[in-house]
Amino acid sequence: MTGNAGRRFWDAEVKLSQAASRSRDARFIVSPYDEDELDLTVFVSCYNEAPYIGETLETVSDLAEQAGLSYEIIVVDDASSDQSFRVVSDYIAEHPTRNILLRRNAVNKGLAQNYLDAAFLGRGRYYRLMCGDNAELRESTAAVFKAIGQTDIIVPYYTHVEGKDFWRRTISSAFTGLINFVTGNKLHYYNGLAVHLRRNVVRWHSNSRGFGFQADTLCRLIDMGFSYQEIPMLAVERRQGASNALSIRNLLSVMHTLLEIAIRRVANRVYRRR
Repeated sequence: MTGNAGRRFWDAEVKLSQAASRSRDARFIVSPYDEDELDLTVFVSCYNEAPYIGETLETVSDLAEQAGLSYEIIVVDDASSDQSFRVVSDYIAEHPTRNILLRRNAVNKGLAQNYLDAAFLGRGRYYRLMCGDNAELRESTAAVFKAIGQTDIIVPYYTHVEGKDFWRRTISSAFTGLINFVTGNKLHYYNGLAVHLRRNVVRWHSNSRGFGFQADTLCRLIDMGFSYQEIPMLAVERRQGASNALSIRNLLSVMHTLLEIAIRRVANRVYRRR
């Protein structure tokens, strides 16, 4: 075999040999995601957040850089009817050195679906959702970023949310109590924008597309034995008006989440798996 045909065969043989060598590397087999390009992917949700989204991008970028993290920000504009898309576009143009990707949905998909989509788009080892209204205090976000890498999961919980009314606090406490009762966990909060290994979100994401998707994902990963730590947080409620927490859609989502968690807990006991 001579000429180009022989060279192509040799190239293929070399590639096969390299692949075989790599497959024998135990570290690669056990931890195939150790070579993620970045430390952190931050998904910033955006639905009619024009007054706050620029501040959010500034906060996330500044604090990630101060924490020494290599990062990317994925903004998903969920078919906003205000100027959110323009504000983010202008911010990207004014800060070309910051690694920000903007995606715009033609129709509203909801937070849970966008959370999963952005996880697939990301390149970071760790993954965190942050809301576009810049509700977290800078000190709280900084504490979360500083803790990245210490455990598999970081679970923020709010010790105080300025502007959050009594009924919303009551509903949040009831939801947390129900999840703890079903699972046997003792967490302070389940919807506090946890940090996960991004591969875990992709591999073991929730089937819920409503209010309870964060709790479902978190409980699944804790059941599987991933390590976690809780971090207290402070936040400011930006949105005004009545809460939709008691809408039929959210109530059905909570029921779905509780059912999924309960079934999984029973299955774990029956098959003695963790």
